[in-house]
This record gives sequence, C-alpha cells and structure tokens, in this order.
Amino acid sequence: MYKEERRMFEIGEYIVYGNTGVCKVEEVKTMKGPGMKEDRLYYTLEPVYRKGSRLFTPVDNQKVKMRPILTLQEADELIGRIKEIDLLWVKDEKNREQVYKEAIRTCDCEDLIRMIKTLYLRKKARLDAGKKVTSSDAKYLHLAEESLYGELSVVMGIPKEEMETFIYEKVKE
Repeated sequence: MYKEERRMFEIGEYIVYGNTGVCKVEEVKTMKGPGMKEDRLYYTLEPVYRKGSRLFTPVDNQKVKMRPILTLQEADELIGRIKEIDLLWVKDEKNREQVYKEAIRTCDCEDLIRMIKTLYLRKKARLDAGKKVTSSDAKYLHLAEESLYGELSVVMGIPKEEMETFIYEKVKE
C-alpha cells in the first residue's frame, strides 16, 4: 500500500475533513495555546453544514482523512458509474458495523455508494419481510448519505436535500 501524498490546501478551498464532511479552509497559520507547537501550521476550517462552527487542525494531521472535494467532472463520472459499483459485501455479520465504520472513515465516495446501495437493499428486504430496519443500518445509511450528498451538493450546486432525487433520476436514465 502506498503512502498518500498530502498537499497544502489553499484558503477558500473546499475539502472533506473526516466525518465532519465538507469544510472551507478559512485560514492557514501558526497558533498559540497549551500543547500547540508554535512552529506548526494549522488549518481553520468552517464546516459547510454546521454554520457558525470552526475547527482547528494541524496541516500535517495524519489521524483524520483530509482530501480535496471532487471536481464537477469527477462527480458527474461517479454518478454515471453508480450502477456498476458493487455492493459492500460483509462476510461475517458480527463484523458488519466495523465494515461500515471503516467505509465511513475512508471518506471515499465509491465506498459510500457501496454502503448506501447495500443498506438500501437491506432496508428494503427487511421492510418487505415485515421487519423493522436495524438501528445500526439506519445510523450508517444516514451517515453515508449525509457525507456523499453533502459533498456532491457543494460540487454540483444542488441543495443537499435534493441530491438523492437528482441521483435517482440520473441513475434510472
């Protein structure tokens, strides 16, 4: 496995910051405070979907996944490939939640699509059988949708609440 090369993000750039989702880079500067190295650079991030909040993270943070958001072309191509993207197979039911956690942690749009497709089919099967959706499945479906739809919304300029319908219309064409 290769080590991902991390580049500096620019002020004004939109990035995906771990489970927080899409954030705008507001500042890049050194900070003073307890436990902070004075020569270390920090990002000040504003989460797009948590107005009024700010996050501070070291530029060289290796614990939280940070990446640029998709380009419009990448988003269009991704949506165009949704039918081809496999389900997220879980061999051992005991490990299902761990597989979901890892898929969320990757911040990878294809992993999120795999998860959404899998959980949607599980939800449909349970409801068709007269059963309730498990709380774990509901939780992870919500997290995956929020993350994917949030990023695509920013990239495509479509309100997040309309993204599921937009994708559904594109996929059924």
